[in-house]
Amino acid sequence: MLFLHGLGHFYPENVIDNKFLNDLGIGSDEQWILERVGIAARRTSLPLDYIRQTLNKDPRAAAEASTCTRAQAGASAALMALNRAGLGPGDIGMVISGTSTPGHTIPAEASIIASELGIEAPCVDMNAACSTFVVQLNFLSAMKPEKTPQFILIVHPENYTHVVDYSDRRVAPLFGDGTVAAVLSLRKPARRWFEALGYGSDPSSWDKVRIPAGRHFSQDGSQVQRFAIRKATEAVRRLQAKYPGMEDQFKFVGHQANLMMLNTVCRRCGISENRHLHNVVDFGNTGCSSAPAVLSQHWNEMQPGDHIAVAVVGSGLTWAHGLLKIKD
Repeated sequence: MLFLHGLGHFYPENVIDNKFLNDLGIGSDEQWILERVGIAARRTSLPLDYIRQTLNKDPRAAAEASTCTRAQAGASAALMALNRAGLGPGDIGMVISGTSTPGHTIPAEASIIASELGIEAPCVDMNAACSTFVVQLNFLSAMKPEKTPQFILIVHPENYTHVVDYSDRRVAPLFGDGTVAAVLSLRKPARRWFEALGYGSDPSSWDKVRIPAGRHFSQDGSQVQRFAIRKATEAVRRLQAKYPGMEDQFKFVGHQANLMMLNTVCRRCGISENRHLHNVVDFGNTGCSSAPAVLSQHWNEMQPGDHIAVAVVGSGLTWAHGLLKIKD
């Protein structure tokens, strides 16, 4: 088992609502956005005036304009996770990061975040785009417990608004910034744990979702959405079959790409609205931090006996799934 001791999240203060996008004059009116993707707002670490004036035409300049660094965002999320776990930075024996929007090619983002927290431990990055969180869980679960430190911190700082071209109406409504952190252990039991983990990739479709170095996000939207719906549906059905008779306590958290995609998965898998946990309406797509941030926001609402299916998809093309169980 891979035990979950704490989760934390961080979102910057600046809000990009649909009126803001409409006022940019790029052809994305408020009703069009809601009907198409079901997103009402998203957060950004960029000043709103910066976006208005530049439309983020040069993504290389975004980091300098940002109101907070990835390390600061990562540390904020990590401190929440550590507090929930009843631990401090000195208890962490390894830091693993992953992000689709790194600020540095080298060093590892994990090293920069660990420095911000005052952690002295091995640091490494592992990236599978928006599938990163659950892919990392898969790799950790395969390790021998005796070969791992007692507590491992994973952190995912995502600044997707830094790579959005705000003159592109197809992309501008989708993304926000957000960060998540988790404290995990293979050695120390907790009342929450992950099991039934799995992952996969279709490398032949690597070019369907891309962020080339120093350039903007781009994707084959319709093909990627069909892929995301198919893979998430397959994963949830697999978990439903593995845990029959749990309908009342079987919940679902998917990759927060857009609300329409998530609702389609729920409809195909027979998941009622009250068992669908999501935050995409208020925060948009925040990459690999999106699904675990939903879990973090519902940390205090998790009930004994809950079975929470987590199914994520990402560039690569990649997919991953797992079940978060809460002890009776």
